Amino acid sequence: MAFSNTMYDSVYYHYSPSYRFSVGIEALSDKYTDQQYAYWRSTFLLNRKNTQHSQRNIYLQAGISTQGLDHHFVGVHGDWETRRWFSGFGVKQVKTNTTDYTEKFLQVGVAPYLGQYGDLHTWLMLKSKKDSRLEGWSTYPVLKFFKGNLLLEVGYDREIQWDSHIMYRF
Repeated sequence: MAFSNTMYDSVYYHYSPSYRFSVGIEALSDKYTDQQYAYWRSTFLLNRKNTQHSQRNIYLQAGISTQGLDHHFVGVHGDWETRRWFSGFGVKQVKTNTTDYTEKFLQVGVAPYLGQYGDLHTWLMLKSKKDSRLEGWSTYPVLKFFKGNLLLEVGYDREIQWDSHIMYRF
């Protein structure tokens, strides 16, 4: 996975020994503090509910930085989706050697068409994001594309600039 936004750029590789748990390393370039470091991190699927028409997931995540035990994060994120509708949220508390902050987001979306398995799937989304180091919430449109093992999300806001996420599953 790779993430890029106004606060940081990161590349994250993880291995999932089961569908419930993954471990990995994330290399991060912090634009706010102008530092580079890595996290040893893990994600745990706390709850999944599959129905005939929808799926819901709730995940816990945590990481410890290469800069020491006092530099770490914990968080929770989740989503619910049908083939047509999507909603998601996340809260992440980060403690660093220089500052503590919280990242939050809410996201809703709709698929303008329903593709078959293996087709390119497209989502039109609206994301609202808050980093406690910045003032206020930023709300902006996001396009999400998914095909096979590749996912791409791209959003833009004048104040926070580009917000992107790319993921490829092996």
